[in-house]
Amino acid sequence: MLSCKDLLSIHDLTTDEVNEILSLAQELKTMQKAGIEHHILEGKTLGMIFEKSSTRTRVSFETGMYQLGGQALFLSNRDLQIGRGEPIKDTARVLSRYLDGIMIRTFAHDKVEEFAHYADIPVINALTDLLHPCQALTDLLTIKEHKGQNLKGLKMTYIGDGNNMAHSLMYACAKTGINFVAATPKNYEPDTDVLVNAKADAAETGATITVTNDITAAAKDADILYTDVWASMGQEAEHTARTKIFQGYQINDAILKLADKRAMVLHCLPAHRGEEITDSVLEKHAEEIFDEAENRLHTQKAIMALLMGDIYHH
Repeated sequence: MLSCKDLLSIHDLTTDEVNEILSLAQELKTMQKAGIEHHILEGKTLGMIFEKSSTRTRVSFETGMYQLGGQALFLSNRDLQIGRGEPIKDTARVLSRYLDGIMIRTFAHDKVEEFAHYADIPVINALTDLLHPCQALTDLLTIKEHKGQNLKGLKMTYIGDGNNMAHSLMYACAKTGINFVAATPKNYEPDTDVLVNAKADAAETGATITVTNDITAAAKDADILYTDVWASMGQEAEHTARTKIFQGYQINDAILKLADKRAMVLHCLPAHRGEEITDSVLEKHAEEIFDEAENRLHTQKAIMALLMGDIYHH
């Protein structure tokens, strides 16, 4: 059972809770593949608030709720009074009277925190500009499937922008004992507060957290190479400038050669082939990357079951 009502950040979870989510995700994946019904959330309804659009988030949450026996409602800004200026605290309290859980994908992280504060029902952070916990937990599940159950001592090298993905991966690695290295251009390093929190988490598991501008040193002997787009949603205007700055921060054959010869490559998608990752590297590691995309479904089902299910939630 999770001790927290909401899933806003992996930093809020204990190592045991992270492992509980991963092990239930694996169990639900096995059941789904075997065609075994698992209607843990029968009669439950999830509200899905989207201020940022997404292929994977919408389809995986909606399908996940259906497979768990529940129902999902898609709510865009046009569907909610938030879009017309209703305070978040009022919307949160109203939706708590109708729904059993809320999933939010938005820009400002404090919006999700405020929503969770005023809602009486579980709130799941499906992405903010600061964090992307569902994706990072998904990545841990995928690494377990490809590298074995014991993650302690593995090395993950993240290459690119010190963004929400880098932040959540730092927390995920810190909680599970994976040594994390972020290689970013100067002035694009991860958030300082997140770094401090992640280092405190890492001290408990014996993991190390390193931030560098040196991609070559970072990639050396990595077990997992990870990247994300150079310009995230909402940063489209910066794309041209960022392309110049991030030029040397690409996962390509030369970087792959520096990593461990059995290294896996992950990307949260969508990928801009030829920018943060070459087409040849993506295709060479397509099985891992699309396992990762599929695992969003199973991981989020585990999160919903643990937060919203009567048999799981205290």
